[in-house]
Formats: sequence, structure tokens, C-alpha cells
Amino acid sequence: MWGVSDTMHAAVIHEAGGEFELEEREIPTPDSNEVRIAVDACGICHSDEFVKAGTYPGISYPRIPGHEIAGRIDAVGDGVSQWSTDDRVGVGWHGGHCFTCEACRRGDFKMCDNVETTGVTYDGGYAEYVTVPAEAVAAIPDSLDAVDAAPLLCAGVTTFNALRNSDALPGELVAVQGVGGLGHLAIQYAHAAGFETAAISRSPDKEALAMELGADHFINATETDPAEQLQALGGAKVVLATAPSSDAIESIVGGIGTDGTVLVVGVPDEPVSVDANQLVGSRGAVAGWASGDARDSQDTLEFSSLREVTPQIETYPLSEVESAYERMIQNDARFRVVLEP
Repeated sequence: MWGVSDTMHAAVIHEAGGEFELEEREIPTPDSNEVRIAVDACGICHSDEFVKAGTYPGISYPRIPGHEIAGRIDAVGDGVSQWSTDDRVGVGWHGGHCFTCEACRRGDFKMCDNVETTGVTYDGGYAEYVTVPAEAVAAIPDSLDAVDAAPLLCAGVTTFNALRNSDALPGELVAVQGVGGLGHLAIQYAHAAGFETAAISRSPDKEALAMELGADHFINATETDPAEQLQALGGAKVVLATAPSSDAIESIVGGIGTDGTVLVVGVPDEPVSVDANQLVGSRGAVAGWASGDARDSQDTLEFSSLREVTPQIETYPLSEVESAYERMIQNDARFRVVLEP
């Protein structure tokens, strides 16, 4: 790490559409219900564009982005008892909750009415240190390197949590649409969970990788109708849509079997049109899923460690944040980009 005893370096956005500015700042002090994390790694996610472009409702500046944080606790607030200094921890998109709204009273913290978002509603991990609410923290198994753990706190928990909360059972057909930042992890999770796994891609050069990651079938969506191919395999119980393309999502709805679901985790900019006849005829559904809370993130990390699921990453120092961000936003990276402050 850079920095001295009382200062740190951080990549800061000062206005919507602004550039990253590397600044020296005072190391933050945790409030009573917070912990401070010395950041070892922070993934760059496409959702960080919300901060860069200023498209997230109510966002204020200046802001330090970053919601895929892996590091070690180096200070705890007076009111924190569940975490200690030197604990290896991570923080994802879910940055805390109020505990008092109706959703929180029912234990559904991800749907909190007053939910915090790491790196969006408060400063995130494009820095050497970050303070976060204690309830947003997940333990990282010792077997996972920080650079591998970081993307699992967003892309990992999103795909793992969506699949485990679906109706699919081991042995049933699960298709992963897209072999990218989300999809390459989803294929691994689907395989490790015992699903018959199909990978769907418009990039035929990704077939070998998909099979290596655990796919049982590869469907080239540029040469064949993916819905017809899924029906030929018996119809999918779940199609996990990871590529944010309305056309691609629409093309796979006809591939679900009876009581099947197209589960969207990669959100396109355009609306998705659905043929209601297809849904009625299959008793099917098109649904969405959003990442998870800190316990979900910890479950993801523990399962990933158990079954050796890791992301494919590129790493950059904080000083090269602009280049690293562009690699991500232009979809040039295979597949996740991670900063090492």
C-alpha cells in the first residue's frame, strides 16, 4: 500500500461524468457501528458506471466508487462486537440496512426501504481504507486470495444466490445465457450444484472455455435458435440471463420447460418484450434477481472455497484506475478487473 500513518490514497469522482482523480485523504475513522477495512483488493464492476456517469438516483459527490472490497479489518467502532481487527472480510453491493423497516423486521435485509449501497451512498473501495457498517461485512475464507474474493462479492453472489433461490433441483437443466463476467461464474456454480448445465453464447470462440468451466452443452446462438436447442434438451428449468441484451433475453424465453423461469441478473438498458402465450403455455415466468446481503456474500465465498470456484481476473494498481475502468466498461477484460490499492 501507499500512504503514511494518517493518510491514504483514493480514486475520487467529483461530479457526474467526471474523471477519476487520485487524491491523498485522511484515513477515515469508523463510527460506533462501523468497521474500517484496509483494502487489499477491490473489483471494478459495470455498476460503478452509476457513480462515474451520475445516473444513480440521489447520488452525491465527491464519491469514491467500489463495491467489491476484500481486505482486513484494522479498526472497529465501540458498538461492534461481532468483528475484530485482523479479520479477513469483504463487502459487496449491499452496504447496510436499517433493521427497522418492514422488510428488515422480516429478515429480508436486501429489500430494506433504507438500504445503503457500498461505493454509491457512501464511499467505497477504490482506496486504501474504507469504513462500512458492521452488518455489511462478510468473512473471507483463508483459502481465497483477496483478488479472487473481490469479484465474488458482486458477480459471484449475484449468480450463486440467484441459482440457489431458484426452483431448479440437481439434475435438472439450467442454462446460462452469456459467458462473460457473470456467466463464467454462473457456469461454475451450476456445475458444482449438480445441474445439467448449458452455456449459451453469441461468441463461438468461448465454447472451449465454457466446457472447461463445467458446461455439459454449448449453444451457439449465432448459428442456431437457442430456445429450440433448449427444448431439444428437454426444456430448461432455469435460464440465468447474465448478458445485458434485450434481444438475447427475448430469444431464450421459448426455451424454458414446464414451470421454467428466465431469471434475469444482467440488466439491459432496453425493455424486454415477452410473448405471454409462451408463458401461459409453459406456466413459465420471467423474473429478476438482485445480489444479496452480507450473509449471502459469505455463503458465496464459502461455497466458492469449498468447490474451488474462482473468477478469471485482470489486476491493476490504483494508480491505473482509469485504464482499468476502461477495460471493464469496453468489455475488453476477460472477465473481471480488480484494483490492488
